[in-house]
Amino acid sequence: MQRVLFSLSLVASMALGALASSPSDLKIDVTLPVECDRKTQKGDTIQVHYRGTLAANGNKFDASYDRGTPFSFRLGGGQVIKGWDEGLLDMCIGEKRTLTVPPELGYGNRGMGPIPAGSTLVFETELMGIKGVPNPESIVTKASSSASSAASEASEKASTKVAEKIASKVEEAAEIVGTMLADTDDSQEHNEL
Repeated sequence: MQRVLFSLSLVASMALGALASSPSDLKIDVTLPVECDRKTQKGDTIQVHYRGTLAANGNKFDASYDRGTPFSFRLGGGQVIKGWDEGLLDMCIGEKRTLTVPPELGYGNRGMGPIPAGSTLVFETELMGIKGVPNPESIVTKASSSASSAASEASEKASTKVAEKIASKVEEAAEIVGTMLADTDDSQEHNEL
């Protein structure tokens, strides 16, 4: 009985550890929701205007707007920080988002030019184009309720990621417990009767 309680305790500890050690969630605020037929997908080459500031003090560290040219990269290809690869998915041309990127999805514990190590970053972004996809003749914005819908969809995706990580850790813990129980059962007599 003690082994079972210990095993359950181990499973619970590992699950809570997975939750506690998971990186802070990426926060996605859709500031200008747009309607479209074709949203950004992993592998698209996209053009984005942005302004980057430090969450700690609001200091701007970079902005494509200052150069007058959007930044172009392949989405989901690891060419940019993970916060961008994740935060700019499912976006319409003309849409604007503010991404609050925790260090784990940014530059982590290394400094990068004017960005101190361990910084949470805030990016105001605007999708200017998707290579191979014609720009719309006009940008059609969604009703404001769509913004809350997009925000709750992003929140739902984040919750699903956390739940999947916990399930994975519980499964790993269950395998470890099963191995421990099998190992201890081999070496002990069974005098239950």
